[in-house]
Amino acid sequence: MKRYELNREQWCRIEPFIPGKIGDRGRHGADNLLFINGVLWVLRSGAHWHDLPERYGKWKTAHKRFTRWAQARYLGKDIRCFDRRPGQSIYYDRQHDRARSSAGRLRKRGARREALGRSRGGLSTKIHMCVDASGRPLRFILTGGQRNDCTQALDLISGFRPSHVLADKGYDSDNILDAIASMKAVPVIPPRSNRKIRRTYDREIYKCRNIIERTFNKLKHWRRLSTRYDRKAIYFSAFIHLAAATLWL
Repeated sequence: MKRYELNREQWCRIEPFIPGKIGDRGRHGADNLLFINGVLWVLRSGAHWHDLPERYGKWKTAHKRFTRWAQARYLGKDIRCFDRRPGQSIYYDRQHDRARSSAGRLRKRGARREALGRSRGGLSTKIHMCVDASGRPLRFILTGGQRNDCTQALDLISGFRPSHVLADKGYDSDNILDAIASMKAVPVIPPRSNRKIRRTYDREIYKCRNIIERTFNKLKHWRRLSTRYDRKAIYFSAFIHLAAATLWL
């Protein structure tokens, strides 16, 4: 077994959420574990689907199945990496993913729809994400690289019941602070240098913010996430969901 593949114990934890198993309506998959491990190989290596090793079956069959699952949101809804237990701290941040030329062949309007935008480093996608106190992904949102961080913060934390919310000073906004207060949570966000009225925050708790940095570092080990190759946001999002799910296993 390769180090990036799921072992039997991990597979038993996610198998109930996988479509196409015996007992589901319609045709069931010949080997769901083999298919998932094949997708993980593509995700880890960043290689083209044509290069999928023969041990995972025909590449065209695996690619069609991945496309079908992504479009049906199976890799964004059924393989869940969400947890809404109260009383935990949550952390949110963002990461820029540079897009390869294969992902950037879109006109301006299409690029915006597929979460691609131009920032200082060129064409890129920004992954806005929040994680729990253990660094496990709870939710993420894709935008173009030029989008301001604050614009996605409220959607990221909506519906959770944390005790503390940690973020860097890029998220220091009155709207965000008010939203956190309405959740009966404590904001741990450094104030911007241009704030007229300085406010305090817990510097000791803020030291834990590196948890989300470590989460992004783990996700970057998956080559297809560290650099975006997919033109369609729905396929890129499916890969992120699958990589995020592995951090829960």
